[in-house]
Amino acid sequence: MDKDLKAAVQTLGQGGLILYPTDTIWGIGCDATNQDAVARIYSVKKREDKKSLLILLDEAEKLPCYVADVPETAWKLIEVTDKPLTIIYPGAQNLAPNLIAEDGSVGIRIVKDDFCRQMIRMFGKPVVSTSANITGMPWPPNFGKIDKAIIRAMDYVVEHRQKDKTRGKPSGIIKLGAGSVISVIRE
Repeated sequence: MDKDLKAAVQTLGQGGLILYPTDTIWGIGCDATNQDAVARIYSVKKREDKKSLLILLDEAEKLPCYVADVPETAWKLIEVTDKPLTIIYPGAQNLAPNLIAEDGSVGIRIVKDDFCRQMIRMFGKPVVSTSANITGMPWPPNFGKIDKAIIRAMDYVVEHRQKDKTRGKPSGIIKLGAGSVISVIRE
């Protein structure tokens, strides 16, 4: 796993794209502060750049670096959730502009997966995470189901967990609005 971590972090630091296992499904990732790398992900996925991407952080304490005002509700949700949860926050900051939604929001998940946490901690910045599929196609439940075109477009493909046939599924997504109003986007 150390070799994978070092190679993934080096690739991220060079503005490259990685394919990696997360606490949900396999993801395409890049440095969430690098506008050119984010643009490459949109291109690989054939995705409109008006549809924002989410980011992963290794610990909740880093949220204030990327969200102008973290609502108290978010801290409570992060503390009590027992499954992967992406929260869409208003007031995104210090991220690539093409990563932030038109309304100024960004989706962030605090990962619980050891590989992801170590990788993000070593990299020192948030990492983009988007499903490893072409937009409009089904998300792959494990590495063996990832389209070969996606794999070929990556600068580094993590070896860790490639043989794992466990069927992953995307995280739940909620959006926090004014007055801590919660909208469920995906359960």
